[in-house]
Amino acid sequence: MQQVLSRRMNPQRRRLVMALPLLGVGAWSTGAGAAAVTGPAPALRTSHTLMGTRVDIAVTGLDADTLRHATQLAVAEMQRLEALMSRYQPASVVGRINAAAGIAPVAVPPEVMAVLRSAQQLAATSGGAFDVTVGALKSWNFGVGEKMAPSASELARQLALVGARGLVLDAQAGTAFLARQGMALDLGGIAKLPILDAGMRVLRSAGIQNAMVNGGGDVLTHGLWQGRPWRVGLRDPRAPERLLGVVEAPAGPSVVASSGDYERYFFQDGQRLHHVLNPRTGRPTTGVHGVSLVARDAAAVNGLGAAMMVQGLAAGKTMAMRTPDLAVLMAGHDGTVWQSAPMAALLKPAAV
Repeated sequence: MQQVLSRRMNPQRRRLVMALPLLGVGAWSTGAGAAAVTGPAPALRTSHTLMGTRVDIAVTGLDADTLRHATQLAVAEMQRLEALMSRYQPASVVGRINAAAGIAPVAVPPEVMAVLRSAQQLAATSGGAFDVTVGALKSWNFGVGEKMAPSASELARQLALVGARGLVLDAQAGTAFLARQGMALDLGGIAKLPILDAGMRVLRSAGIQNAMVNGGGDVLTHGLWQGRPWRVGLRDPRAPERLLGVVEAPAGPSVVASSGDYERYFFQDGQRLHHVLNPRTGRPTTGVHGVSLVARDAAAVNGLGAAMMVQGLAAGKTMAMRTPDLAVLMAGHDGTVWQSAPMAALLKPAAV
């Protein structure tokens, strides 16, 4: 869950992510596919390429045919929503909004309107630290083999087009409008969790009460895995090959969401430039390596990690304290690792 200038990615490229499920039974396949899992109840794991990353699904508790069919339906729903919100498909809703910037409002379906309204709310509550109009920062490129930073003049020109107030939503008419030509939306930092959550809802509507959906380090769980709590490892963003600890998800719905500066980056003139962009400066964030959050539902944390990375460690702590029940972990560039009290209660040593 990053506020990013999203770029097309090689679907076979494995990304380091800050949160990863620890199922303890075998390993995921390296590409899209499915694998049956032996155990006390039928179980199925599948892997798919969605939203420029790998989405893993694990389900158990019902017969194999039901698990397989429900998983297929969940993937189809996530693909449908991705097609609505992808900025790379000109016919998508987001593509049409961007093409009509400064010209005319565009009709949007309820699913897209909900994400846009959530983005506007977070922009307001974070003081502009989160802003989906960073899509205007088009000269940044963090894709494989395409790494590029904008010149100072390009950045200044494009930064002038970033501003949440320029996104005008008319809920009654069901339209969205970007006020100036050249403005553009990038929902990469706020659409993924709702899309994953929609997949989870499909699984649950099919009667599956034990499920995990993991998309690029955002992990949604419900129920149990083979009779035990789902376990999610949190990587150390300062050294992603290590785990800071493990979270055991409660039996009900749970989400572990993460943002980090270590997934896509490159060096230029000795400076490490990463894909989490500050909408105030148009440049990569500084001060925080990564943020992990644990909550009962996706809406509570959607986009919040990226906003905290923009705000910095001190302001991020303040944001976290506004929601006392929210579990937050922040790793600073100075080596500091800060945990809220709920996170300290949840996070167990990795060896457990």
